[in-house]
Amino acid sequence: MARPVWSGVITFGLVTVPVRMYAATEDHTTHFHQLQRGTNDRVRNKRINERTGKRVEYDDIVKGYEIAEGEYVTVEPEELAEIAPGKSQVIDVSGFVEAAEIDPVHYVRAYYLSPSGDQYGKPYELLRAALAESEKTGIATFVMHSKEYLVALRAGEEALTLHTLHWADEVRDPREELPELPSRERSGSKELKTAQQLVESMSIPFRPEEYTDTYEDRVRALIEAKANGEEVTPAEGPPEATNVVDLSEALNRSIERARSGKPEPRRRSGTKAGSGSKAGSGSKGRGAGKGRSTPRKGPALTELSKDELYQRATEQGVKGRSKMSRKQLLEALDGSREAA
Repeated sequence: MARPVWSGVITFGLVTVPVRMYAATEDHTTHFHQLQRGTNDRVRNKRINERTGKRVEYDDIVKGYEIAEGEYVTVEPEELAEIAPGKSQVIDVSGFVEAAEIDPVHYVRAYYLSPSGDQYGKPYELLRAALAESEKTGIATFVMHSKEYLVALRAGEEALTLHTLHWADEVRDPREELPELPSRERSGSKELKTAQQLVESMSIPFRPEEYTDTYEDRVRALIEAKANGEEVTPAEGPPEATNVVDLSEALNRSIERARSGKPEPRRRSGTKAGSGSKAGSGSKGRGAGKGRSTPRKGPALTELSKDELYQRATEQGVKGRSKMSRKQLLEALDGSREAA
């Protein structure tokens, strides 16, 4: 059972609902320790006074804001807490907007909200149902860990969700930040219509469970291979940029490929170092063992790159795959198909 990261109340109008807040997501990144090269000795960070060189205990550290070179105003945690009394326990809803009005660039992190007790279930569910029926999103502010947040309050199927948002002055203007932006595509142009057809032909329902972090899988496969003294197949480089002259042809071929469901081999610009497989059955972490024994539908093996063949070989548990050439991987996978 998850532990709440915050507790307080939601206020909208004259209604107050006590709630607890829980993190809605978790990190599946592989975390490394820092070691001195050539040893198994851990490298650790310490809090050091840069003038004296002596270590400083955590309780002796305060926040300081530099107002001039070498001159600081120090602020104690209690002073920060005192300037927002009460507000730290209140999610204050100021109004409701259409969800589409919030640019996704503003979203930061998601949390779940639950009622603080059974006796608060009625007003909690009333707010959730009202938001769901009206398809509105509440806009609110609250303070957590001495920082004020702008948040969006939305109705999930089972629970209220709270999304922290970037403040307006935290979002950069692309016109000021990007060195080059193309002119707007002329409405009704042949290429635009073809691009729209491609988008339509590739339209699918969003099922997040069908996507995996392949880079994280490769990091774990790299660790596993090195632990077993095996070599790792380098990943292929990105596909070459589409030539403007060939743009229409590339769009039409893409539409045909999307409609047939058969991927077309892409020209690669080179290779770069990295691992080329998903973690084996001994790997730890998210998704271990899911979908690994189910044969895939799709292109023939001969149409796959070495990296893609290696991924298939990993999923099927082909032994010695890390030392195989592309031809050997093909033969091994063909043998696995016949055996099946």
